[in-house]
Amino acid sequence: MKFFDPKIVYTLKHYSKKQFYSDLMAGIIVGIVALPLAIAFGIASGVTPEKGLYTAIIAGFIVSLLGGSRVQIGGPTGAFIVIVYGVVQQYGITGLAIATMIAGLMLIAMGVMKLGTIIKFIPYPVVVGFTSGIALTIFATQIKDLFGLQIEKVPADFIHKWVVYAQNITSINWWATLIGVLSIVIIAITPKFSKKIPGSLIAIILMTIVVYVLKHSFGVQGIETIGDRFSINAALPQASKFSIDFDTVRTLLPVAFTIAMLGAIESLLSATVADGVIGSRHNSNTELIAQGVANVITPIFGGIPATGAIARTMTNINNGGRTPVAGIIHAFVLLLILLFLGNLTKHIPMACLAGVLVIVAYNMSEWRTFKSLLRNTKSDVSVLLATFFLTVIFDLTIAIEIGLLLAVVLFIHRISETSTISVLESEVEAADYVEGAVDTDKLLIPKGVEVYEIEGPFFFGLANKFEEIMKQMSDKPKVRIIRMRKVPFIDSTGVHNLENLIKMCKKDKTQVLLSGVNDNVRKVLLQVEFEKKIGNENICSNINEALERATKLI
Repeated sequence: MKFFDPKIVYTLKHYSKKQFYSDLMAGIIVGIVALPLAIAFGIASGVTPEKGLYTAIIAGFIVSLLGGSRVQIGGPTGAFIVIVYGVVQQYGITGLAIATMIAGLMLIAMGVMKLGTIIKFIPYPVVVGFTSGIALTIFATQIKDLFGLQIEKVPADFIHKWVVYAQNITSINWWATLIGVLSIVIIAITPKFSKKIPGSLIAIILMTIVVYVLKHSFGVQGIETIGDRFSINAALPQASKFSIDFDTVRTLLPVAFTIAMLGAIESLLSATVADGVIGSRHNSNTELIAQGVANVITPIFGGIPATGAIARTMTNINNGGRTPVAGIIHAFVLLLILLFLGNLTKHIPMACLAGVLVIVAYNMSEWRTFKSLLRNTKSDVSVLLATFFLTVIFDLTIAIEIGLLLAVVLFIHRISETSTISVLESEVEAADYVEGAVDTDKLLIPKGVEVYEIEGPFFFGLANKFEEIMKQMSDKPKVRIIRMRKVPFIDSTGVHNLENLIKMCKKDKTQVLLSGVNDNVRKVLLQVEFEKKIGNENICSNINEALERATKLI
């Protein structure tokens, strides 16, 4: 499979008018659906509303044009809100742009190196842990606007945020609260009546009209709208210039890595879900390259990090979109809305957008999955809870790093526990221990010979256990046979361990033989010229050959 193979090249070869009409309808609907989400994600991320729109337009176009999925819709997503907000607060808009571009280059590199399939192997508890943590954090950031609380600046820290909310609960604006709650109710009940028109769009249109009437016909004040907080630039984005130096790159590298990993995970997860619905198969490496290019170009025009959006991708599928043309049309629809209707967005109430994001957070939380994972093994639960609480209390960068590290350590521990080492000194049952057919029920081990049976990967997790067993052996046999027929692979620690064993045995005048070495293990041993240390004649293909060799030696 090619690492760069855009789906649009193949879909256009057999394109038809009927498919174009389906893609056109899907693109228009997805563009309308993406409008409130792009604005909401932009504001929640700490930037202006139009930056969310710029991201949806530019990234959406690039991801559809270059991507490895037939139906993927790219743009800003809720998963990035927390990390983008933190970067903007600490490093400013310029810092965010640089971090996003670095992340884009990382994504391109992942695709070129064909790491798309490897990303899929990130432990599920880590993914659910940080996704649920992000959902809770997003919910916490919307409390101020949802209830219209009079707070000048909300702390970034999760715990302090709730302390400030509690201290200012008396400043609640009941009109804003009503608008926010009604928005949530409308979004929640809309699927019961309409599968195609999203509740978020209905809520925003209705609540914007209601607030406009309340303000201008009934004199109701205090319901904050987008226009009260932001000055919206309904024009084409302009390219920005900013200098990049080594110190800035070094400082932003951890953040960029988190953006890249999050973007890779979410985009490939979205593409995989889409594959299951339409019966297709995406090219993960091409998708990573497309996401990378989008994240390199979008910041230049004022955008924020982008990735594959599951909700918009599913909306595209449900409305008949089956080729990247639908995603390209969605980008043009958003562009037209920005240019000709952008000024109308200033009337959208902030409480309504908060309600939209509360629903987004609820859908992201995956609380049922989270609850079911709590019944899994202790190692899975520990990874899940560690990632979740680190995301909520600290930040996503720390959560992903420690979550992955903890998952890897626990996995290694689990694998090392499944690997065993047996010491055999007299005889063994031929049916259990002899490769191939034999004429006897038992295989005798000559005196002065010990057989060590290793079952499982001979890596650093098992190597120490093997070394401890060797040190505990008080006898000094003339021959030690290391039986490796059930060793699928060996790493550098395992090789080093064998080398130490040979050195130790030479002092005791004991010969080491290897038995049943498979092709993968033999290849590793040949690369380090292991046969020069043990002798090529002492690497035997099976236990029969090894015992014959041992008999000659003693």
